[in-house]
Amino acid sequence: MPKGVTRRRPRTRAALLRAALETFAEHGFHAATIEQVCERAGYTRGAYYSNFASKEELFLALFDEHSERTVSRLAASIDALTAEEYTLTRLAELAAAIEPDERDWYLVTTEFTLHAIRDPQAAWVLARHDERLRAEIARGLTLVLRRAGRELTVDADRFARLLIALREGGLAQSYVEPEALPPGDLERQFLPALLEASTRPASRPQSKRSGSDAVI
Repeated sequence: MPKGVTRRRPRTRAALLRAALETFAEHGFHAATIEQVCERAGYTRGAYYSNFASKEELFLALFDEHSERTVSRLAASIDALTAEEYTLTRLAELAAAIEPDERDWYLVTTEFTLHAIRDPQAAWVLARHDERLRAEIARGLTLVLRRAGRELTVDADRFARLLIALREGGLAQSYVEPEALPPGDLERQFLPALLEASTRPASRPQSKRSGSDAVI
């Protein structure tokens, strides 16, 4: 492959992903066409198919990109805390932060989840991506709680499922009634109590930075 094509490929892929998110959010995952994504991105169908084999593959690439970006943002916020700020309330506040562009992603992922519920193959694939995200959340949560002098008394993967359910369920209500329930309010109100009830003082408290203790 020519070097110029190699250098352009990441830019092409990034542009297609941005265009796909906007197109899926505007028209819906099923109604949106590959032609609409290509037109918005300014690329041909050939460029699309050199990066993605299907709309499902495109969505899953968006899923992984969104997961990585969300986890990275949270990790950066947590790493910026001082030792005194490592409280369950402060950690819950950071976890409750909702980016302004989250609504578009919520629209897209909710529709694809409904599709996966109806399609066993799509459900299996989506579950594998969900599993990787939960593993990152569970690992990061375990390390962050250790810095705060706490440890989980429940299975970390199951607690990660609860965190995701709280976030997604809260956002569903917030986007329907944004004035009655601003995004992130349920996490800010109830997550500290959930963390308190599901953790205990760690047997060996850990300092904020110990060895390779990176959150993510």
